[in-house]
Amino acid sequence: MTSDKNDAHALIRGRHSVRAFQPTPVGSDVLRRILATAARSPSGTNMQPWQVYVLAGGARDALVERVRAVRAAEPERERGPQPFGEYIYNPEPLEEPYRGRRKAVGWSLYSLLGVAKGDRAASWVAAGRNFEFFGAPVGLMFTLDRTLGMGSWLDLGIFLQSVMLAARGEGLDTCCQAAWRHYHDVVRQVAPISDQEIVVCGMSLGYADETAVANTLRSEREPVEAFARFITAAPSANPHATPAEQCDATS
Repeated sequence: MTSDKNDAHALIRGRHSVRAFQPTPVGSDVLRRILATAARSPSGTNMQPWQVYVLAGGARDALVERVRAVRAAEPERERGPQPFGEYIYNPEPLEEPYRGRRKAVGWSLYSLLGVAKGDRAASWVAAGRNFEFFGAPVGLMFTLDRTLGMGSWLDLGIFLQSVMLAARGEGLDTCCQAAWRHYHDVVRQVAPISDQEIVVCGMSLGYADETAVANTLRSEREPVEAFARFITAAPSANPHATPAEQCDATS
């Protein structure tokens, strides 16, 4: 592989969700460069459906303070049977293996932070760090036009990954946060987001605090064999063969 390909692999493997940042400011020129690079992300028929609101300085601080107040007054936004938000992230109850994976990463983080199972007060405080951007000096909010369909959500996901990798290329780290959907109305008080847009997620961006225990977490990944099937042979002549049997015939 060329060095460029090696660099791409290193950027992807080196990216992880950072949950503690230094307060060091990030220059607007760096932020513009990251977004300009991410704008090269592919999208269906080049629709480029994403919108980004970059919050720093007083705007970022105002959002943090407003959400802190609303969160204290309305805990049911996150804890209730129907969390407040513009869309449902996952169906509940979540089926396996997804439920197990979610629980595993959650308790791995909480154990690092010293949050015991069943300690709802401590877990509430820990979850609240999301809405402080984990101390990052920059918060990004990503929106889509409400009239667009699932294809544009796929496009936005590609764009989000591009933002995170471009940030890594600048020596910065990120944490993508769907949790901000619970406070989309508060976000609108600070960012000029029209009612035509849906607040999909936020993202913390800054320089990682390498001394923070939260940043030692590395979530597990499934091996390639668990999610990929390599199919090279023609389909079986048996019209009643199952896809699994057809795959077995290729090995």
